[in-house]
Amino acid sequence: MRFAQIIVGPAGSGKSTYCSYMQQHAMDSKRNIQVVNLDPAAEHFNYTPLTDIRELIHLDDAMEDEELHYGPNGGLIFCLEFLIENQDWLKDQLCGGENELMVGEPDDDYILFDMPGQIELFTHLKMGKQLVQLLESWNFRTCVVFCLDSQFMVDGAKFISGTMAALSVMANMEQPHVNVLTKVDLLSTEARKQLDLYLEPDAHNLMGELTIGTAFGEKYRKLTEAIGTLIEDFSLVRFFPLDTQDEESVGDLLLQIDSILQYGEDADVQVRDFDDPDADEKEE
Repeated sequence: MRFAQIIVGPAGSGKSTYCSYMQQHAMDSKRNIQVVNLDPAAEHFNYTPLTDIRELIHLDDAMEDEELHYGPNGGLIFCLEFLIENQDWLKDQLCGGENELMVGEPDDDYILFDMPGQIELFTHLKMGKQLVQLLESWNFRTCVVFCLDSQFMVDGAKFISGTMAALSVMANMEQPHVNVLTKVDLLSTEARKQLDLYLEPDAHNLMGELTIGTAFGEKYRKLTEAIGTLIEDFSLVRFFPLDTQDEESVGDLLLQIDSILQYGEDADVQVRDFDDPDADEKEE
């Protein structure tokens, strides 16, 4: 069995940084985690990708083509569709041939897939789900990691917006799912206290904040209350705060995702035999 995290989220939410810190944490823990870049618009990241979609197609290829003339958003969609249509290229990169970056048995591969920041690819278009289905057919067990910038989650309206985006990704991808609040280490002390209110939200207090004091809030009060009740009653969305400067925070998140993926459950138990103590040692 092979294991994969599908890293999705809006542009600038810290997906590539997440991949870099997870890979570094794994190296420090004597684990091997590789990263695959599937963002054709990526310009810079702090990891060496195992595979890079830009070797197959770059966003500029779609935007500068004389027949296509796509904009940035249309170009990203085209690039992902092109990848799905040329799935043999990706399969050769992941499953075929020898690669000096791959360490250990092939069945133990653990790969992070750094996806584009166009959220529509995962909220209602089909390419994200098609990619996951391909990986499953190649013996990968997958988990979607939805990254959201914590700096935009410190008031009620933005919390509802982020929660609905997470729900859309969960419903569309139909995969085990973890929501991560990134860049927590960049928050001020006051903002961190405010963020704590939304990690275990009280729907009644939250809805009161949104519906009182504005004409818009009063007009859509029932809709807002229904959304809050849905989130609270069914516990559909919970966020895991990630502080990349805290090794324990990174380790706890990786442990949670490993548990979802059932990573390591098939590993053999290591048994160590100890020699019986000598007679002299017993007397001592």
